Amino acid sequence: MSKITAAITAVGGYVPENKLTNFDLEKMVDTNDEWIRTRTGISERRILNEPGKATSDLGAAAVQNLLDKKGLDPKEIDCIICATVTPDMFFPATGNLIAHKIGATNAFSFDLAAACSGFLFALTTGATYIESGRYKKVIVVGADKMSAIVDYTDRNNCILFGDGGGAVLLEPSTDDCGIKDSLLKSDGTGKDFLYMKGGGSLNPASVETVLAKQHFIHQEGQSVFKFAVKGMADVSAELMERNGLTGEDIAWLTPHQANLRIIDATANRMGISKDKVMININRYGNTTAATIPLCLNDWESKLNKGDNIILAAFGGGFTWGATWVKWAY
Repeated sequence: MSKITAAITAVGGYVPENKLTNFDLEKMVDTNDEWIRTRTGISERRILNEPGKATSDLGAAAVQNLLDKKGLDPKEIDCIICATVTPDMFFPATGNLIAHKIGATNAFSFDLAAACSGFLFALTTGATYIESGRYKKVIVVGADKMSAIVDYTDRNNCILFGDGGGAVLLEPSTDDCGIKDSLLKSDGTGKDFLYMKGGGSLNPASVETVLAKQHFIHQEGQSVFKFAVKGMADVSAELMERNGLTGEDIAWLTPHQANLRIIDATANRMGISKDKVMININRYGNTTAATIPLCLNDWESKLNKGDNIILAAFGGGFTWGATWVKWAY
């Protein structure tokens, strides 16, 4: 019997219509368009500013986009895994709400939190369900409403993040295509450099935590940058080396869209030319768990069956990793 692999057989994505440009930010904090673009590569980002809308709406729209393109009945879905650090609420899980909104009444669903690496961690988790033979259709969603935890008086962080959602469908494959290998890492010392202090069991919401701005994302930019450059580049190179791959074998690098300089460093370390790197950070900013599936959705028409693609990410925790995918359609 042929070995079952988990193949990506459809993708979907969604970003809100409302744009927050660098020129808009110039009016809000002490910054300017040139400074932002030269240091991050970002020109604009999308913001979900409709009252009553949350991360589940971003995720549901991305999944609905996937279902429409695939012509798939949501009742056929076995499982939905939502990678997010901005859940609608602590519980129920945002994955539960997405399943409800799209009519996936036969799917079990749950959330996975690994910050910007969340989509890769969720993808590997979803792949194991497929590889075991237990489930036939697993949707992995990466969605974050980062604007909900961004302090728009903090000029260092408010320029970086945007809102969005992306999704992929995993199905069994017995040919050579699918998710071939993953190398995932974590290091809890990252808690000192990239975190949101308030709202959890350590610092429950209170007047004091709100006044201290503990419910916003905080990061020490230089420390995170150094960790990210080394972590994302090294793990991608290691994954390629252990599978006997060179830069010439790779059709596309799909990196987490945190900073253009981190992306460039990762591509250089892997021996991959810039024309084979998916970049949409200029339009969306850092959408955390959504960046990688949004890239796959944007580049879908350029992907060919059998293409070797490396997905790479780095996030708070610290978490980081790389996944080798052989494209299935």
